[in-house]
Amino acid sequence: MRLADAQATEALGASLAAVVRAGDVIALSGPLGAGKTSMARGLLRAMGLQGEAPSPSFAIVQPYAPPEVRVPVVHVDLYRLDHPNEVEELGLEEALADSVLVVEWPERAGAEAWPGALRLTLSIEEDGARGLTWVAPAAWERRWPT
Repeated sequence: MRLADAQATEALGASLAAVVRAGDVIALSGPLGAGKTSMARGLLRAMGLQGEAPSPSFAIVQPYAPPEVRVPVVHVDLYRLDHPNEVEELGLEEALADSVLVVEWPERAGAEAWPGALRLTLSIEEDGARGLTWVAPAAWERRWPT
C-alpha cells in the first residue's frame, strides 16, 4: 500500500480506531522517520484524544485512559531498549487485559513477542511517500485492511 504523505499515514492510523479492541497489539516497524508515530497519533486522535500525543521515545511507555480515549491505549516505543528481556519490566502483558497496545520498534522485544499482533511495516519511498506492508493474523482477518 502506498501512503502519499504524513496526512495519509495519520488517516490510516485513524481508520484503525474503528476496528481495534482491548487486547489488540499493533506492531509498527520501519526506519526512523517512516511514520510510525504519525500512525499512532492518527489512531489516538480518532479514539478521542484531544491534546498532544507525544512520541514515547524517552518515556518508553505512554498510557492513555478513558475519558481521554474510548478504550485504554498504551503507546510504546522500544527503540532505546538494549535487550528483549527489558520488555518484561514494562508491564505490557498486564496492560493487554484491558488496553490496545501500539508498539513502535517491536523487533526489539524479540521475534516471539506478540504473535497475534497486526504487524505494519512502513518504508520511505524514493519520492518521499511511505510504503506499507503488513502481516495480519487470524484475529485481524475481518478487520484489516480497513
